[in-house]
Amino acid sequence: MAGIDSSRAFKPLAIAILTVSDTRTRDNDTSGDLLAERLQTAGHVLAGRAIVKDDVPAIRAQVDSWILDPTVDAIISTGGTGLTGRDTTPEAIRPLFDKEIEGFSAVFHVLSYQTVGTSTMASRACAGVARGTLIFAVPGSTGACKDAWDGIFQYQLDSRHRPCNLVELLPRLEEHRG
Repeated sequence: MAGIDSSRAFKPLAIAILTVSDTRTRDNDTSGDLLAERLQTAGHVLAGRAIVKDDVPAIRAQVDSWILDPTVDAIISTGGTGLTGRDTTPEAIRPLFDKEIEGFSAVFHVLSYQTVGTSTMASRACAGVARGTLIFAVPGSTGACKDAWDGIFQYQLDSRHRPCNLVELLPRLEEHRG
């Protein structure tokens, strides 16, 4: 049965939060605030936080800088996953992936469907691994970030979650990388 095994040790991760938006600032970034608060409450470390415009080079540069930082275990971006011409987060980060985590999108859509119904199909939430760093892209709404944290991240970023979790894979993500 899936759940938290309290007999196992919790391993805090260093997680960076990226908000992708042409309009959000630190004063009104409710999605970034929610993710930062949730990850710290869970016992993780906020490794960095940034806001960048909906611009492929800007998004890619910020994510790449965190990928290259050996102290960052995971990156969660919020925003830019929709269908409009300005929504370019997947285009910016997918080329950085060594492997895509296809199941993330599927699970996110199942959870999102419970909240927003068929409107979930307008999201291009995605995830992958790049140079041993976990990368997730979720929609910019606070509700979507809540769904992603409460339904996925709080479990998969917790080393105590059974039967498995992404944390236990971190030491092995770069096996056979050449």
